[in-house]
Amino acid sequence: MSKILVTGCAGFIGYHLCISLLQTKKYNVYGIDNLNSYYDIRLKKKRLNNLLKNKKFFFHKIDLVDKKKIKNNILKNKYEIIVHLAAQAGVRYSFINPDTYFNSNILGFYNLLETIKKTKIKHFIYASTSSVYGDSKDFPFKENHNTDKPASFYAASKKINEIMAYTYSKNYNIPLTALRFFTVYGPFGRPDMALYKFVEKILNNKPIELFNKGNHIRDFTYIDDITSSILKILKKPSKKKVPHEIFNIGSNQPKKLYFFVKTIEQSLGLKSKKIRMPFQKGDVHATHADITKLAKFINFYPRIKLKDGINNFIGWFKQYK
Repeated sequence: MSKILVTGCAGFIGYHLCISLLQTKKYNVYGIDNLNSYYDIRLKKKRLNNLLKNKKFFFHKIDLVDKKKIKNNILKNKYEIIVHLAAQAGVRYSFINPDTYFNSNILGFYNLLETIKKTKIKHFIYASTSSVYGDSKDFPFKENHNTDKPASFYAASKKINEIMAYTYSKNYNIPLTALRFFTVYGPFGRPDMALYKFVEKILNNKPIELFNKGNHIRDFTYIDDITSSILKILKKPSKKKVPHEIFNIGSNQPKKLYFFVKTIEQSLGLKSKKIRMPFQKGDVHATHADITKLAKFINFYPRIKLKDGINNFIGWFKQYK
């Protein structure tokens, strides 16, 4: 049975990917996470406890900054595939605590690359972000568009990851694939993200904050569309001379934030109180994924409609709370 490592296994996307991998019954799934307190640690532990119920899941609490522990773990277990999802997330927080982004997103990524160059890894997949496109107005975003103007240090750290990965792929012939995620949402989602915050505040009759006065446009992507894509990509490393590939994963159906809120209100059967806030430093006005490349590569088309995805989240949220 193949060994696969998922970093950030107690995070939102990492948790759902581990669940999907275990359901295939094709993998022994190993998870690494530092269980930091960026948001409520209880949610991370809830995810982790669900994973630990499966005998094919093995957990190691390791911080990617600890190069020695990372190296020992990877060399000892000889993973065939690594999916690197661990990172310090959040755009606004990167203005408050940039050190965390440097350590987790840049130094941690470097430690992984330095280790795998000495292994026979079959495929290394890593999370990038739609934020690398900055505040571009060239819609929809294509993988070959210029990404040299990130609007936040979070986005810059992910752009740096892509550059580092290309260099290691070229020099050491490592099959590396970057996935640029577009506003992922769904059950077990992060408390710092809009859907979680909006639902919680509306249910508690508290006002929600709409930055850019609610005029943001986002390419909302349901978590199952993300995980199903990764499962298909796992066994398809690049065959190019430099085996480094980049894919957008989005819905290709951008929606205004106002529409997003209206859909939440309809699902809850409640009206929200709104505070219209100015545009925030580091934000971008709109995102829109061109998914042509991914569609050709794995026959990908998003399956989950926004209304259904929001309903699924609300059902989970009410149970969780």
